[in-house]
Amino acid sequence: MAGVLRDSVGRVLLAQRPPGKHLAGLWEFPGGKLEPDEMPSTGLARELREELGIDVEQGTPLIRVPWQYGERGLLLDAWQITQWQGTPASLEGQALQWCAPCHVDPAMLAPADRPILQALRLPARYPITPDVVLPADIDTWFVRLRDAITRGERLLQLRLPQWPLEQVRELAKRLQPLALTHDAQLLLNADIEGARQLGVGVGVHLKSAQLARLTERPLPWKQPVGASCHDAEQLMQAVRLGADFATLSPLAVTASHPNVPPLGWSQFHAMVEVAALPVYALGGVSPAQLAQVQQAGGQGVAGIRAFW
Repeated sequence: MAGVLRDSVGRVLLAQRPPGKHLAGLWEFPGGKLEPDEMPSTGLARELREELGIDVEQGTPLIRVPWQYGERGLLLDAWQITQWQGTPASLEGQALQWCAPCHVDPAMLAPADRPILQALRLPARYPITPDVVLPADIDTWFVRLRDAITRGERLLQLRLPQWPLEQVRELAKRLQPLALTHDAQLLLNADIEGARQLGVGVGVHLKSAQLARLTERPLPWKQPVGASCHDAEQLMQAVRLGADFATLSPLAVTASHPNVPPLGWSQFHAMVEVAALPVYALGGVSPAQLAQVQQAGGQGVAGIRAFW
């Protein structure tokens, strides 16, 4: 179990693994192992009381992370602790620090804790631009995307396959200062080199064919990497590459691919349960179904038509 505590300004509490322990020196979200037959909420409350001296009053599930450290497997069940009594203190000698999630370097965390950080950082909505046919007015799309960021969208994919590559990069470059101001992220569809050139605030969303060919994460941790997945093996490959998140599609029948068999809610849930990263539902799903997606273990909803 892992507990994500936020203070009044949104910082999260991290604990450092002490010398002599596995992954010593790395940071993690505080928590510990369940006792046999112990309920998750009960076990997490007990661990946080023993480690930090606080009494948990309310918590909600965030993400479950199945992970392998060599031959040792674990399931890290992370909950957001929204109410507690007492002031967190180090009762077991571990170093503690409060950090804004956006300022945490994932490399400082134990690997199994990195997906928890990404789940905290990522929004519940992931709009993808429609397939706009040229000639397209770059100024019009600059205004539409600017307005989307201004009204609160924090993760947007520029998927414009009929535009020249340089035109898509120019659009991202114009939006980049605004995105940085609002802590928003722009992702170029499949264009790793364009993201490398533009730098912080711009990432890449990998096509499933790209995902299969890559052997390492294509961008530094400061630039987001998403991945298009359609089955459990592709989700595992996204985890191996260190992707920040994935989309899993199609959840339901779509107008654009009516002959592709949908996953359905049961299969979506089963795949998300074994994926050690945040997953967005895509295909035949709308923001109105966000609660249902999150109940099935998803991070949120990605889409094209439903957002524009």
